[in-house]
Amino acid sequence: MTVTELELLERISELKKHQDAVVIAHTYQLPEIQDAADFVGDSLELSMKVREVDAGTVVFCGVRFMAETAKIISPEKTVLMPDPGAGCPMADMITAEDVVRLKRNYPDGKVVCYVNSTADVKAESDICCTSSNAVRIVDSIPSKEQVIFIPDMNLGTYVKNKLSRDIILWPGHCSVHSSITAQEVLELKNKYPYAKVLAHPECRTAVLELSDYILSTSNMIRQVGKLDSKEYIILTEEGILYPLNKKYPDCMFHHPKRALCLNMKKTTIDLLTECLENRQHEITVPDNIRERAAKAVYNMLEI
Repeated sequence: MTVTELELLERISELKKHQDAVVIAHTYQLPEIQDAADFVGDSLELSMKVREVDAGTVVFCGVRFMAETAKIISPEKTVLMPDPGAGCPMADMITAEDVVRLKRNYPDGKVVCYVNSTADVKAESDICCTSSNAVRIVDSIPSKEQVIFIPDMNLGTYVKNKLSRDIILWPGHCSVHSSITAQEVLELKNKYPYAKVLAHPECRTAVLELSDYILSTSNMIRQVGKLDSKEYIILTEEGILYPLNKKYPDCMFHHPKRALCLNMKKTTIDLLTECLENRQHEITVPDNIRERAAKAVYNMLEI
């Protein structure tokens, strides 16, 4: 870390006190952003943390749907983003109008919405889910009812296979996780035969079938602490390597070369500093959207 970065971290620390603010960052963010953050975790974990903190302002270092979810859950707080242009291509693969059409085509279907979605899409859904609780959420819906799973087809397929249940899938996907191929995993396994393979459920089925554990990002970090292996193949976005190496310096972590989310890297230490200094780029969600989206989120939390 350069002197300039250290100075900016000190400046950010001062600004947080002055602005009554906390900084939270996703595990895919740049290392210096994770260092500047008060809390680091996965998307919903961080939104839940927003509810707990006393600060009136939250700076969300992630992509836009995450900041929207934080605002949905904690409407009384000011939510800022260092770069509001940091979006999620998967979240943009479905619109509220698409969900309305799905519900018209499947009037008896229950819409299960992955949290990696826009506020508008959540508002048209019955219940949300995360990558760690998707199986449990879908399993809570009576088997006689249809399930419409949006927007991630790979996660939906994983749930479908786990439960041996017919699920209507939307053809969305995470380009980062979809870029990881079974051939690439096989090459890594041949190169590191003693490594345990941890995969995110947004990966393709062929990749998941080659994995030892299928886990969300936060659960991947926890799982390493539960195992006695010293070598791992990590199948998710490369940003997770920073907290893994910090927490488990005696372990070796191997990773696919192309698993990089450019949107997650848009937030820089300079943009974070400017965001705090100027209290800029506030994220808002209209009340009529927020209230309906919140119902889908809270339906999940009740389960």
